[in-house]
Amino acid sequence: MTTARRIALPLLYALPLVFLAVFFLYPLARILQVSFYADGRWMLDSVGRLTGSRYFWRLIWFTTWQAVASTALTLTVGLPLAYLFARYDFRGKSVVRALTTIPFVMPTVVVAAAFTALLGRTGLINVLLQQLLDLEQPPIALLGTIWIILLAHAFFNVSVIIRAVGGFWSNLNPSLEEAAAVLGANRARLFWEVTLPLLWPSIAAASLLVFLFCFTSFGVVLILGGARFATLEVEIYRQAVSLFDLPAAAWLSLVQMILTFIMMTLYTRLQARASLPLESRSQARTAVTLRTPMARLFLALTLGMALLLLLAPLITLAWRSITLGDNGVTLAYYRALADNPRQSAFFVPPIVAVRNSLLFAAATTLLSLLLGIISAYLLARPRTRRTAWLEPIFLLPLGTSAVTLGLGYILAMGPWRTALWLTPVAHTLIAAPFVVRTFLPALRSLDPRLRESAAVLGAPPLRVWLEVDVPILFRAALVAATFAFTISLGEFGASLLVTRPDTPTMPVIIYRALSRPGQLNYGQALAMSTVLMIVAGLSLILIERFRIGDIGEF
Repeated sequence: MTTARRIALPLLYALPLVFLAVFFLYPLARILQVSFYADGRWMLDSVGRLTGSRYFWRLIWFTTWQAVASTALTLTVGLPLAYLFARYDFRGKSVVRALTTIPFVMPTVVVAAAFTALLGRTGLINVLLQQLLDLEQPPIALLGTIWIILLAHAFFNVSVIIRAVGGFWSNLNPSLEEAAAVLGANRARLFWEVTLPLLWPSIAAASLLVFLFCFTSFGVVLILGGARFATLEVEIYRQAVSLFDLPAAAWLSLVQMILTFIMMTLYTRLQARASLPLESRSQARTAVTLRTPMARLFLALTLGMALLLLLAPLITLAWRSITLGDNGVTLAYYRALADNPRQSAFFVPPIVAVRNSLLFAAATTLLSLLLGIISAYLLARPRTRRTAWLEPIFLLPLGTSAVTLGLGYILAMGPWRTALWLTPVAHTLIAAPFVVRTFLPALRSLDPRLRESAAVLGAPPLRVWLEVDVPILFRAALVAATFAFTISLGEFGASLLVTRPDTPTMPVIIYRALSRPGQLNYGQALAMSTVLMIVAGLSLILIERFRIGDIGEF
């Protein structure tokens, strides 16, 4: 290795670590400082009062309880679907699986708008029931209740169970079950004593990931739950923005970080166990083709009902965006995205938010790819005791709430907190772990003999990378880039705290419109949500088109 390469490689690998130190660890350190230390002395009085209050413990209890209930509901819906995708082969399987994944790539604010359009007081179901039954009041009142929060969380996360558990399930060797059956075990005993113990690591890892997403949920709880329900994430936002009590918000952020770090540690260990299935077989050898008409009909009805439940809110969202009001089918709310009816100097047309989101997403994609791919190459090197801690470090932002991150920037960045470049930086911290987890498995699957052969033929390291790695890993990089782009478009929690009032993103505009009274504001929110939904859906199609088999955690 030449001297230049010995110097360049460490500097290159240091880039993601320096980025994390400056834009992740330092803001979190400022949260700790604000929580415990000010004016040259330790400040624990306000923290003690908050921790000793009944409200604090009720907040912890509700945040945990709703996450547990949401995870249980998600498992109830997701496990049967995971079984169908794992054990049966049918026409259009990849398309159906892609459709079930659409809710997961939807921004939380769009999911909230979709459930409002479907189940709100003026939602499609209430309107139809009022017309059908001649009722004066809407019969379904789920908005502002815990039930719509649980439904939205299950809708949002069911694809995590389908992909994580179903992917593991499909690779289990069926001969294990066959051997137990030969020994006299019935179907129930086969499942409880053979299949479930083998599936348990993947089920536990996927459940913990769903729990983590629900525990740090922001947009769904804020929009659908209303003032009656507050999780830690929502309360952090309320304390920081509405009450401007930064010490209280910082202390709540610290509590949430500790809890999410514990869950993230458990998740990485369980996921590592789930990634090494016992006696694995390819899905092509384990999936069964349905032969009888009744079996095919049952499968079609089950999957059709699941797709209807999963896609109904999104279809309703698009339909209501062109039928809201008494004027029939209209594009008025889409045209209104460019209007400033009050001619306010402080008004930002929603269509401008589309431009802002696209620019921020493009910058986020480039930065996430650079840092994520460098991180993946660093993690793909032989593990040592000194490098074993790197993977949890790179995944830390995935377990940190976006609102906490935004609060850290408010405290740490000083005059830079209003800089335009801070938004794509915040989005990159959230998107980069997805790039790593998408690109790293493809990189590890690359046959090292290809590089060795090119080196033996005299190719220098840079040429080996350009002519061996790049052509083979291009599709994985494209999938990772699409994930980063989609995540940036839909990021809501950090954007709400970091973006400037004159440069809002699409999710921020949707939230503002949903927070204001009037049919025009609601119609604009539906129209903007539909635009965002279409962009995210197209991104998912690209992900499924270029994905290398089932490689990649997400």
